[in-house]
Amino acid sequence: MNALVALRRDLHQHPELAYNEHRTAGIVAEILSDLGLEVHTGIGKTGVVGVLKRGLSSRSIGLRADMDALPMQDNGSQPWRSQTASVCHACGHDGHTTMLLGAAAALADDPGFDGTVYFIFQPAEEGLAGAKAMIDDGLFTRFPCDAVYAIHNWPQLPAGVAQTRAGPIMAAGSVFNITVHGGGGHAAQPQLTPDTLLATSELVVQLHTIISRNLDPCDPAVLTVTKINGGFSHNMIPAQAEIMGTVRSFDGGVQDVIERRMRELAQSMTAAHGLQAEVSYKRYYPATINSVAEAQIALRAARRAGLEYGEAPKPAMTSEDFAFMLQAKPGAYLWLGSADSHPLHHSEFDFNDAVIPYGIRWFVALVQETLAAEI
Repeated sequence: MNALVALRRDLHQHPELAYNEHRTAGIVAEILSDLGLEVHTGIGKTGVVGVLKRGLSSRSIGLRADMDALPMQDNGSQPWRSQTASVCHACGHDGHTTMLLGAAAALADDPGFDGTVYFIFQPAEEGLAGAKAMIDDGLFTRFPCDAVYAIHNWPQLPAGVAQTRAGPIMAAGSVFNITVHGGGGHAAQPQLTPDTLLATSELVVQLHTIISRNLDPCDPAVLTVTKINGGFSHNMIPAQAEIMGTVRSFDGGVQDVIERRMRELAQSMTAAHGLQAEVSYKRYYPATINSVAEAQIALRAARRAGLEYGEAPKPAMTSEDFAFMLQAKPGAYLWLGSADSHPLHHSEFDFNDAVIPYGIRWFVALVQETLAAEI
């Protein structure tokens, strides 16, 4: 266990961004090779797959962990905080990678299953669709899993508590950018130029009415403006301003309404000020939808692993590109409680190392549940 904690902290010290996980992927490949697994690298650019086969059964299971870090500064105080400026493991992917490697080590010494386990180490989960990249690069053609499972640490739950649910568990994610332009002039002479910042400010307010006034109140959705940028000086009305944000929902029709109203509001609000607007709306991740049977298998595995477990009462509005794998294969995504830690994506977040054994036991239990040796 001490070696796994040391590994996790080493990964935390050396985080790598999407599709640049070269050091991490190299460590993963070396450990899998040392365990005697068949190792494949460079899948979806920097993805790694380890193959472990026992017995004669054609049954198979995929176990997935993400490897990439976030583009943000690590403000933690621990000795193993990130040594790379503006890059840190603020979502716990270092812990996910460590748990799956620990499971590979445990299963490599366990002859008590019959079938094939594919250990999938994925790049670029944080917004750049590494799961899709691996699939497009032949992941499930080369490694045809019967089902695929993933885990994510969840600071909202006590350490060792496992939850999942059939159906939606994570929302679809979209990003929008709106550029307002056509003005610009002296701040002391506003009568001579359209006010770009005034129009942008009014648009921000109106965007937040889309959820409350254009959607059925029973349809869950979130729209959040996360960036407003414009202006350079105290005495100048800028020629251009930008709004950025995210939309989360579970239904494609809801997304259609939000995008349509966003475009309409952007055009009408800016036109009222004599300005123009350009809207970019990108749907980057679909909703993460667990299949019914596999969600139950995930909970049975949690019970077998000795975890406190239960059905998640509701999905989360965060997004996850494991959704692409669940579009291609049956499977389930599990939350593993990791309190006490900072929230995910907090600049002082550090994975709770006490959770590592729980994740290993769950991965191993999944294999025991699905690939039990036939007597």
